[in-house]
Amino acid sequence: RMDKFRMIFQFLQSNQESFMNGICGIMALASAHLYSAFDFNCPCLPEYNFPYAIGILSLPPFLLFLLGFVMNNNVSMLAEEWKRPVGKRRKDPAVLRYMICSMTQRSMIAPIVWISVTLLDGKCFVCAFSVNVPLEKFGNISDHGLSETDMLRLLAKIPCKEIFDGHAVVSRDVAVRYLRCISQAFGWAFLLVTTILAFLVRAIRPCFTQAVFLKTKYWSHYIDIERKLFDETCTEHAKSFAKVCIQQYFEGISGEIRHLHQQHRPRHNSKDSDEDGKDDIEKLRGVTDQEDMNKVLKNWHNCKPPLNIGKTVYQNGHGCTKHSNLSNNPTPPRKEVVAYYSKV
Repeated sequence: RMDKFRMIFQFLQSNQESFMNGICGIMALASAHLYSAFDFNCPCLPEYNFPYAIGILSLPPFLLFLLGFVMNNNVSMLAEEWKRPVGKRRKDPAVLRYMICSMTQRSMIAPIVWISVTLLDGKCFVCAFSVNVPLEKFGNISDHGLSETDMLRLLAKIPCKEIFDGHAVVSRDVAVRYLRCISQAFGWAFLLVTTILAFLVRAIRPCFTQAVFLKTKYWSHYIDIERKLFDETCTEHAKSFAKVCIQQYFEGISGEIRHLHQQHRPRHNSKDSDEDGKDDIEKLRGVTDQEDMNKVLKNWHNCKPPLNIGKTVYQNGHGCTKHSNLSNNPTPPRKEVVAYYSKV
């Protein structure tokens, strides 16, 4: 079962676009379920109703937006690409903008769902604007004998069915239905505007800048794949390095223990172990010292190699790399030798 889960996770990691879209869909469903499980309690006080309702409408979407950025793996990759030294590879602002836009689009799905569900439900809107109910349309504006302050306190209790006691002044059910209708109108308008904007961004932008769009998309995927392959190579090198170091440590402890192990070990196992040892040494790629490995990692950060596989890259001893074009110099320069002959 663990192997199946591991295979599924590796498949999702290899298909990052589908993986991130799946996370965004899960976050959208989670935001809807979170709102349904949220216990909304309006303060029913004139000075607290509006701040409480606006906070419920704006603060959770902001947190969900930040959570979408946190769960996106491209955030650290974007920060590394932005802060790295230029070296032999220049930074492309278009690629960075594409990465920011793609992350922002995915992170906005859950906040949009929260705001839409909140407006369509209408509780926040009723709580925020209950004091603005027009009494000339839904209530009795005469002979109520209440001051302006008392009237505001009475209207602020409209969201709270248990404590509302002003049925003689205004019908609570009518006022709540009126405010919910307005809230639902804003909710459907919000969904319509966001859908149109998403359509324009996804459909029209590639039509005007198709070449630039393809270029930035390609190099964005390249940066992510290069980072993953570098991490995998470092993991493989560290595993081989640790294995060789441990083997040398245990083999050098005592000659008697090594001799005893060689007596009890079958021949085919020794051959297999020798072959494994050779494979591990080959995986080290010549980097067999801690200082050398630190230098390799530092060079990778300070001066990444240029994106041209037709050029040979070698270290110049100062932390960066030089390159020579093979197409310009396909063969090394020849030495001309002149022979002189004389007749005797």
